[in-house]
Parts: sequence; structure tokens; C-alpha cells
Amino acid sequence: MQLSGTELETPSQSRNAQPPATVRTAVAGVGGYAGGELARLLLAHPRLAETRPLFLGRIADDAPGGRVPLEQVHPQLALGAGQQRPEIVAFNWKLIREAGTEIVFLALPHENSRAWAPEWLEHGVRVIDLSGAWRLQDAEKRAVYKLHDADPTVATALQAEAVFGSPELHREQIAPARLVANPGCYSTSIILALAPLLRAGLVDLDHGIVCDAKSGVSGAGKAATAKTHFMYAADNLSAYAVFGHRHTGEMLEQLGLTAEQIQFTPHLLPIPRGILATIYVRLAERAEPEQIEACLRAFYASSPMVRVHATPNLPQIQHVVRTNYCDLGFELGRDGKRLVLVSCLDNLLKGAAGQAVQNMNVMCGWNEAEGLK
Repeated sequence: MQLSGTELETPSQSRNAQPPATVRTAVAGVGGYAGGELARLLLAHPRLAETRPLFLGRIADDAPGGRVPLEQVHPQLALGAGQQRPEIVAFNWKLIREAGTEIVFLALPHENSRAWAPEWLEHGVRVIDLSGAWRLQDAEKRAVYKLHDADPTVATALQAEAVFGSPELHREQIAPARLVANPGCYSTSIILALAPLLRAGLVDLDHGIVCDAKSGVSGAGKAATAKTHFMYAADNLSAYAVFGHRHTGEMLEQLGLTAEQIQFTPHLLPIPRGILATIYVRLAERAEPEQIEACLRAFYASSPMVRVHATPNLPQIQHVVRTNYCDLGFELGRDGKRLVLVSCLDNLLKGAAGQAVQNMNVMCGWNEAEGLK
């Protein structure tokens, strides 16, 4: 789904005049970093106090009784004495049906989400997928994930139905959706920074856009690799996937750009979490700083999870880490045409689990920021 029109979509509960008091949720793939953050947010969500989420994970497959304490995988989620300890359970459709599951979060590898989402939907469960399996409508762009569909006809139909889960851009489509494709962390930081300016027609696309983004190591996932273990990442800064990062396709589709109009270069920072994106733009016509700030503020006036900094104050990772905010700031050159945007977010929250919960809130007709502040 690409951007269209010039006005910001506003939240609507017209499709659900009486939002449910609660919803029964499940998390498939709770063992990773994003899964752990999902568990933390859902356990603390005020709407889910009486309907504890169902946590599913392979670690429980061979455990006694098919159950493992959640704190065994995520010690930071241990509860005090006398409180019922959440458990991770082995996958079981009978258990899922008995739990009355209505929404599932898939925090799984891309190929697993692509294969399993149709099955969840067949069981009447709405899906919020945190992988890249359903984000891209263009098959050529989606090829970066090397996905295989057991039933291409079903997959094609579901792909057309999938909604890109950026609440700031697609609230109206997310609200009734059965399948929401949670955006990538890098793409969230870039899309939210550029969307207001592109919709307003302020950018000179002939000059191109340069996006220089840096992320903490957790963005690469929990499994260590040769380039993410301590000896490589510590005291280091490295660029990677210069012309082939898999989040680039999301930027092209959501912003309506061609590959020739934007260059995205990701870097690995020696920190656990957080993203800082510096974006270089040339404006089509000379502007004043007040115009740029007004454009950003008007676009995000109804978006509680985006904070716009007054120029020349620029966002920093330390101000967004462990929050679900995306902070935006900018500086405009003296010529009034060279613009530098800075976008910051926590890759595990606004870039993953937090945005997924934000999407759940929209799907249920609740306050978009509920359980996230």
C-alpha cells in the first residue's frame, strides 16, 4: 500500500462503536528480543489484566507437561513471590481455541510467518506479524526474503489483504484488518521522517534522498553471528547491506519512491538498542524553518507516539530508548533548501514490539497509546 492524497488519516472507531473491554492474545515466538518485549508490554497492558496472554515457544516442546516458566527465558520478567508465574507452552491448536485467542503476534522468522499466518486466519484469529513476510506488495521487492508459498493462490489473496502496520499512516485500514504487517525498524524511522514532506510536495526528488541510519546490535536478532558478537561489534562502527538492505523495499512502497530517488545505508552501532537516522534532502523551493516544523507538527497532530523537536534541537537515542516514541528533528541550511532530518526510535519497541501493541490498540478501537506510555 502506498501513500495517497495529501491529508493525514485520522483515527476512527466508526467500525467499532463499542470497543471490547479486553481481548485474548497469544505470542508465537516469545523467545527472541522482540518476543520478550511483547511479553513485557502485554503483561502490563491495562486492558489485558484479566486475560493474560498465551505465550507459545519451541522451548516448551520437550519440557515436562509442555510448559516452561517465562522467566526461564526472560529473567527480567520474573514476578514477586505469591504471583502466578506466566508460562511458555508448546504449540497446540486445542489449547489456543480453548483460550479463546482473538489476536496473535507472530514474532517468528519470515518463512515461518509466511507459512503460519494463513492457518491462524483460518482459525478466525487476527494476525499481527512482526517479520517481513507480509510487508511488501511487490513480488520483486519481497524476493529479498526468499519466501516459498505452499499455496500461492492463498498467499496472493492474503498479501493483497495485508495492511502495512504504520498507525501514523494507515489507521483506517489497520482498524478492521485481519492481517497487519508490522513495519521494519529502519523503515519506520525513515518513513515517519519523510512522509510529511513528500505528501506536501516539498522534496526535490531529482536531487535524490540520502538516508544514513545506525542501529544497536539487537536489531540483528538474538542469535549471534560473526558480525554481531562482542569482539566484532564493541568499539566499532560498520556499514553493511549498502545496496541491498531488506527494509529498503518498504521505504520505496510506502513513500512512493523509486530506487534511484533514495539511497539507504545502514550501520551497526556498538550499543544494545536504538536507531538514529540522518536523512539528507533538498527542497523543491526555498523554505523557512517554521514551515518545515509546521508541516511535521500538522501531519502528526493526531499521533501520540511521534514527538517533533523544535529546531535546532535534534533527537538522540538516549531520549527514546525503552520507549515507543519516534522523535523527529531537523535543521535547515541558510539557503533554505538543504534540509537534514534526524529520526530516533528504539528498534525493539517503536521498531518492533511497541508498534505491534500500538497496532493491537488500533484494531481494538482503544486509545492508540494505551499501555505504551
